[in-house]
Amino acid sequence: MARTATSFVCQACGAVASKWAGRCDACNGWNTLAEEAPAAPVSGSGGAVLPRGRASRLVGLKGAGTVRSRILTGIGELDRVAGGGFVPNSGVLIGGDPGIGKSTLLLQALASLAERGHRVVYVTGEEAIDQVGLRAERLGLADAPVLLAAETSVPDILATLSEGPVPSMVVIDSIQTLWSPVIEAAPGTVSQLRAGTEALLRFAKSKGSAILFVGHVTKEGQIAGPKVIEHMVDTVLYFEGDRGHAFRILRAVKNRFGPTDEIGVFEMSDRGLIEVANPSRLFTAGNEDHGPGSAVFAGVEGSRPLLMEIQALVSPSSLGTPRRAVVGFDPGRLSMLLAVLEARGGVRVGAQDVYLNVAGGLKVREPAADLAAAAALISSLTGKTLPGDAVFFGEIALSGAVRAVGQSDQRLKEALRLGLTQAVTAPLTAPGRGPGEAETGGFAGLKEIADVAELTAWISTLE
Repeated sequence: MARTATSFVCQACGAVASKWAGRCDACNGWNTLAEEAPAAPVSGSGGAVLPRGRASRLVGLKGAGTVRSRILTGIGELDRVAGGGFVPNSGVLIGGDPGIGKSTLLLQALASLAERGHRVVYVTGEEAIDQVGLRAERLGLADAPVLLAAETSVPDILATLSEGPVPSMVVIDSIQTLWSPVIEAAPGTVSQLRAGTEALLRFAKSKGSAILFVGHVTKEGQIAGPKVIEHMVDTVLYFEGDRGHAFRILRAVKNRFGPTDEIGVFEMSDRGLIEVANPSRLFTAGNEDHGPGSAVFAGVEGSRPLLMEIQALVSPSSLGTPRRAVVGFDPGRLSMLLAVLEARGGVRVGAQDVYLNVAGGLKVREPAADLAAAAALISSLTGKTLPGDAVFFGEIALSGAVRAVGQSDQRLKEALRLGLTQAVTAPLTAPGRGPGEAETGGFAGLKEIADVAELTAWISTLE
């Protein structure tokens, strides 16, 4: 009898090796290779023979767009990130740090749908049903007709979902606990993740349900498991936040049915997650009485303009190598800004400790924040307080020039809506608009900065 060949699959990247090794050659991860038995080959002479296939029904492109209306959870921020609601026949993967609020948000969404007559199912593989009930009672959702099941076996989950009417939405908490008997591997391995996700997605595509998978994350903040899982689902959402702050950011990084890079803002309370209708005012609260080193940045997250406060502290260093501490900002970007300020703007920061922080636990990802960060650094170094009613946005090049960024009008309109009447940015060159004119319905005080030397000179004149 021929010996069954086995392979070793990396649990971090999905690479396959013929023998075990302490480190994966593909991702350099240590102790990530696990032995997995291959699927049994189809019997036949001369090796594996595929069975005769069945022809599929061909549909024209014109008649392929008839999709039922989206499923609205009633939570505006969640529906916004999903692209205006969840699409039936789809799979959504939601990742986030432990305790960030993933299960709480999804339980609130299911309760809202159940109270409006939808059949929804919450399948938990990490908690008992009584534990989920205790959380629902704490959130005031104990009376919501949400159906619960504590199960990890994929065939049992599919059999449970097939009984009775097809549910509108299903939550699987979490995908790492799924176990399929046809795969000889432990739960959480690459093969189990792939098999469980594929089976449940097949159910969603054929029955019309929307399935939401909860995924664990690694210490780097990425969803645990291979990237193939993110490729299989239709939408990938990341739940971000700092445990030291009450604010949570739900971010879409992949969406086949809507825009990407969209965000939703929530605030954690003793009654669960509460939507934040005006995040700009929330993240700039208390900025009226700020001192040197504080600048308001007019950013854009997806389709939403968002104001946030960038704080900087520059102080003499007592160390041989000055410190560079960053929270919510790209450290590499800060190093570049410091080099440009010193070489092009005449700002001497080489012997100074530099601390940069984005208030509220936010993370800035766009280069348009360069000008606000530079202004905060210069303000802290010179001791000059920036105007409390001013916003900053613009990209700084290595030459020291300040470049214009997209969606300038939306940024200015959001600043005007919150009572900020001054703006410092790169020269705006939109067609049909003169220097200093913005399409914001009366925005005034627009100061155009061409380079960092001009920014330094302007801040030095402030009282």
